[in-house]
Amino acid sequence: MRSKDSMRRREFITVIGGATVAWSHGARAQQGSRLRRIAVLMGLSPDDKEAQLRVKAFESAWPELGWIEGRNIHVDYRWTSGDIALMRSHASELVANSPEVILAEGTSVLAALREATRSIPIVFLGVSDPEGAGVVTNLARPGGNITGFANFEPAMGGKWLQTLKEIAPHLTRIGVIRNPAALMRIRQNIETEAASMGIEAVDCGVRVTEEIRAAIGAFAGHPTTGLIVLPDPIVVAQRGLIIELAAKQRHPAVYPLRVCAIDGGLLSYGVDVQDQARQSAFYIDRILKGARPGDLPIQAPTKFQLVVNSKTAKALNLAVPPTLLVRADEVIE
Repeated sequence: MRSKDSMRRREFITVIGGATVAWSHGARAQQGSRLRRIAVLMGLSPDDKEAQLRVKAFESAWPELGWIEGRNIHVDYRWTSGDIALMRSHASELVANSPEVILAEGTSVLAALREATRSIPIVFLGVSDPEGAGVVTNLARPGGNITGFANFEPAMGGKWLQTLKEIAPHLTRIGVIRNPAALMRIRQNIETEAASMGIEAVDCGVRVTEEIRAAIGAFAGHPTTGLIVLPDPIVVAQRGLIIELAAKQRHPAVYPLRVCAIDGGLLSYGVDVQDQARQSAFYIDRILKGARPGDLPIQAPTKFQLVVNSKTAKALNLAVPPTLLVRADEVIE
């Protein structure tokens, strides 16, 4: 595996004032002895290596901010493994416990929490197109009880298609694998871009394993079909199955997260959600100190990681264009 040292680390622009500056020892002592309670609703499973890295990144910020688990703060985690029913039940449980702030990982997780509360402050990470999802009406001043870190805007859909077409120019059809209750504007952007290229776009709404197998299985025997996998815990939690089916049926596919390419996907083009997890701790810190979530701007990414799995490309008999290799932040050999 090789990577460009100068580009591998991607960071978000944040406007959180001095929250990223470590407190002095005296300031930390002033935190007080009251145990502050926050909750975290994760979209993935506790065994998922990507989820573990996100939690590690999240917790790495606490000492810098003067918070110590069990001494002045307690974090209550719930894991959902991409299961909608678990998202809803855990959301209800967490809200019933009345934490001071809740961290929500992913679009479908945030949807479950919005059903459960409109008063407890929520900081989200890894949510796509929050305006299009109806989460907020203004990114700069979201209002209400929600703020956080968005990962993709609608135009990203066309960019995924362009990138996939670059490495697989023979494609005439695209299957869009997504949570059917989310990411409508991204899906529409893909359809618009596909029409301009003369490519058929097929919307594949999936929630469970059987639906994923059926959706991708419908493309079997059609080697000119590619896949665009959209971000959501429901889908990302089952990335292993999607990568397996894409390889078996020989469908080139582009994914939204680096971990998907690491796990064997052909391409990934997306943001560093682990960095979002770390940055979310600073927003939570501000809320614990009295800031209103509706006054904290929703942060949008400005940098993206392009990862190419050349081993998977060879297995699909695809030649990676030099132009794509030049732009790649990481190439998996």
